[in-house]
Amino acid sequence: MTSTFPDISISTERLVLRPLDTDDVPALTAMMNDEQVAAWTDTPQPFTERAARTWITEDAPAVRAAGNGLDLAVTEFLTQRLVGLIRLTKANWHIRSTELSYIVAPWARGEGYASEAALATAQWLFGDQKFERVELRTAADNTASQQVAQKIGCISEGVLRGACIAHVRTEDGGWSDVRTDFIVWSLLPEDIEGADGPLADTGGYHTYADWN
Repeated sequence: MTSTFPDISISTERLVLRPLDTDDVPALTAMMNDEQVAAWTDTPQPFTERAARTWITEDAPAVRAAGNGLDLAVTEFLTQRLVGLIRLTKANWHIRSTELSYIVAPWARGEGYASEAALATAQWLFGDQKFERVELRTAADNTASQQVAQKIGCISEGVLRGACIAHVRTEDGGWSDVRTDFIVWSLLPEDIEGADGPLADTGGYHTYADWN
């Protein structure tokens, strides 16, 4: 029997992490068309509303149902505005390990949302899901992503040389692939013991049905 992540919402002091919804299509489309998101992810460009809708209604549910991962919309608690995305991929239910990545919308950067959402997700994984390892991979030149990893307590384990494809603008306005390194980070349960409470409300886990 394949293990799967539940439909979950996670609340922190400022954020609610919940499943993607079709109401997120416009904001998700705008976020994924941002220059920085395009540079550091493999998101097709331009990213269309049709692609966003397919992701929300087909791709994300299929990934969760297969036990491979989980996509969570990161929203502001007060405004319900979409401010980012948390993705769990490559879930291994035997060794209780998964890879975590995060995207922050351009209209929400500089607020510490990535670290708040990532730490809350890790605390949920370690506590509720009994996971033993969370892995992050950051491109060698993506200093913002590396700062998030360091802030939540990740330990740098090494470099995967030439394992990442980043993207840069060309003179004609298109995109060109550039090969770079991946820095591998890990987070274990003991790495976040005693983490600051305000970053994650450890009592704030709900099934999505309860929240909705």
